[in-house]
Amino acid sequence: MGSNFAECHPVGFRFVMLAREKGAEVIHVDPRFTRTSACATKYAQIRAGTDIAFLGAIIRHILESEQWRTDPFFQDYVRHYTNAATLIEEDFRDVADLGGLFSGWRQDYYCPDTWQYAGMQRVLNLADRQEEICRLKTTQSWGMHAGRTVGGPPRRDESMQHPRCVLQILRRHFAPYTADEAARICGVPAERIVDIADTLLRNSGRDRTSSVAYAVGWTQHTTGPQMIACSAILQLLLGNIGRPGGGIQPLRGHATIQGSTDIPTLYDLLPGYLHMPTHLPIDVGLDTYVWNEGGATGVWAHTRSYMVSLLKSYYGEHATAENEFGYQWLPRIHRDFSHMPMFVDMHAGRMEGFILMGQNPAVGGPNARFHREALGRLKWLVVRDLFLTESATFWERAPEVQAGEVRPEDIETEVFVLPAASVLEKDGSFTNTHRLIQWHHSAVEPPGEARSDAWFVVHLGRRLKARAAGSAAERDAGLRALTWDYPVHGPLEEPDMDYVLREINGYRWPDDPARREPLETALHLADDGSTACGCWIYCGVHPGTNRAASREPDDYVSPGWGFAWPNNIRLLYNRCSADPSGQPWSPHKKYVWWDERERRWVGADVPDFPPDKPPDAPGDPSLGGLEGFAGDWPFVMKPDGRAWLFFPNGMKDGPMPTHYEPWETPVENPLYAAHGRNPETRIWEVAGNAYHGIGDPRFPFVLTTYRLTEHHTGGGMTRWNSWLAELQPEAFVELSPELAGALKIANGGWVTVVTARGRAPARALVTRRLRPLRVMGREIHQVGMPWHFGYEGLVRGSAANELVALVGEPNVTIHEGKVLTCNLVAGRDGAAERPGAP
Repeated sequence: MGSNFAECHPVGFRFVMLAREKGAEVIHVDPRFTRTSACATKYAQIRAGTDIAFLGAIIRHILESEQWRTDPFFQDYVRHYTNAATLIEEDFRDVADLGGLFSGWRQDYYCPDTWQYAGMQRVLNLADRQEEICRLKTTQSWGMHAGRTVGGPPRRDESMQHPRCVLQILRRHFAPYTADEAARICGVPAERIVDIADTLLRNSGRDRTSSVAYAVGWTQHTTGPQMIACSAILQLLLGNIGRPGGGIQPLRGHATIQGSTDIPTLYDLLPGYLHMPTHLPIDVGLDTYVWNEGGATGVWAHTRSYMVSLLKSYYGEHATAENEFGYQWLPRIHRDFSHMPMFVDMHAGRMEGFILMGQNPAVGGPNARFHREALGRLKWLVVRDLFLTESATFWERAPEVQAGEVRPEDIETEVFVLPAASVLEKDGSFTNTHRLIQWHHSAVEPPGEARSDAWFVVHLGRRLKARAAGSAAERDAGLRALTWDYPVHGPLEEPDMDYVLREINGYRWPDDPARREPLETALHLADDGSTACGCWIYCGVHPGTNRAASREPDDYVSPGWGFAWPNNIRLLYNRCSADPSGQPWSPHKKYVWWDERERRWVGADVPDFPPDKPPDAPGDPSLGGLEGFAGDWPFVMKPDGRAWLFFPNGMKDGPMPTHYEPWETPVENPLYAAHGRNPETRIWEVAGNAYHGIGDPRFPFVLTTYRLTEHHTGGGMTRWNSWLAELQPEAFVELSPELAGALKIANGGWVTVVTARGRAPARALVTRRLRPLRVMGREIHQVGMPWHFGYEGLVRGSAANELVALVGEPNVTIHEGKVLTCNLVAGRDGAAERPGAP
């Protein structure tokens, strides 16, 4: 679901096809019948944005089935490995009680105090006192780890029958999601939903596992993270997490998207998913930060070691215990500075300059015209790319300029284009969707003045440090202290990327920098300044040899092929592959197990669990870290050692997934009429960003965007390639024969897609891959449009993002680009003028 695996990730999809050849069921749920659908054994066409209704019906069906309720495997897995038996606060109220809202709603944000485990509280340390988390109203500034749960231990009912235990709350929550109701919402026939649910149930248990794969078809929604959470609940109920052949695969859209979040390009993270400090009192000092971010138990209990080692890597000899290891030199955030809020600021004239590396917002950003207008209000713009992308030429070649609506001489932005090296022209590592770090070597030197991103950053850093060297200003102190000793090589002075990886791996801090001793595992990180590490989860990737470059395959988990973070673990939470007593659930699924003779966990993989902790060891949370975990608490990232079917914290928009309609939708929410859309959705009511109301008659059709195999992202690397351009030469819109007939649109003719943000003429592709759906007693038409095109390159066409609004999901502020409403008009011009705001 949420992925066109065959066309968007074809190299990985070959493994799916090998599995099918061996008899595996392949199920595909998608708004369009794609090549993935054609390779599937079961297919369901769904209305875009209704995935939680579909998954909720499957969860309900499984919970109510005789097989699930009587099979000891499912009961043992859920009881021991999840929080199903944990009791929740008495004051908690579900959405069914409050018309679509959970308890704790405070006009524009949730207070999660009633979502807590019974007898426990979520509190913040403010250096001078502790406060309940809800007393500080800040919906966007603290991270997922902020605060600490105190009290406890959690109260549990091992029979899982108590009305306030998580399993019973979950059962009541999904009770309205019958197959018939889900069919009314999402358009998938009820019998197809039941068939898919039964298929998953049959293929899960001691001897069998099922896997879920998704991509941005799930993430780019106002309920995106909750869709993923819903699949996690489903997989946990079926015992498919932490076991070979199970799990949830987030199919990344780029070679190292995973790496760009591990060592982040994200505004609110430091390397290794440490939260960026804020201006709030929860981050006033290092001790306060660690208390709020770390927690007392689990892997995050060692946050101080991760953070101090990172600071030591940043500031070297200048990072001492006396100055909190340079903690006060870190930049601070005070609100959401992700992509859309940043461009809203830019559009309002609150930014002077911008550096664009690896993105093309002039056609790749939602509401692309708004993005171009924002770029036109800067004083300067630096574009580093392979070609003159739309973001480099927006001031003279954008559609509004060509139409005479904007004059180039009125745009004062000074644009600097710096040619970038391609992947074949630079060394480095990729981290794929499996957390696998793999090394690649440059094949040739970059041509002319083209340089790698690393070259640009390293040499820019050198110049900035040189300018700060003579400064006495306090704001420059961190820059002066920053270690920036990256060696370069060759006539182009490209940085030594192997050296960079060694710094990321980490080392014991020596008296002589020439005698750095590399670390072998994150377990060796210390909190006293004796270790330096650029990213704690990558520790072990280069313990003297570059393990990312290793290539030793085998026929199973291939531990010698690359390096998987953390600690080269190939399957996270693999303690779940054994039963509570430590023995394999099944000889067919033998993976990691307890060896009584050796008194340790052994198997095909590195255990994601203390290797010498017996399965019958009692838990004592007062010991802290993983030492406090019992032998059957496999989820080391969670403070209670168990996976969460109910989320007491970490999700801003509710402790359980709930079907909310997309922000733009043709129908009301039949489950929760009073609060039909995600109440925490982020919207920007600014000029140039109009929204469609629910059921707006001017925009009766549902539009979804998607990728093509032949093009990549906004097209900046593929529309200039003659072979790929020939394979997909023109922008198009997919629509059903029924809709085409009603609108008198001919296959191959012109059609213009219209929203309140813009218009996009394209060729019509009339196809039965899309069909009308029956939703809430009426016929709903969906159309699809690839988003790779723009006005530069060898092939050009309308950008789908001209149509998309600035609207964001509340946890991560990703835009809702996979579902919106639109109108279609036959022809290329005329009646397809851009309408005014509703």
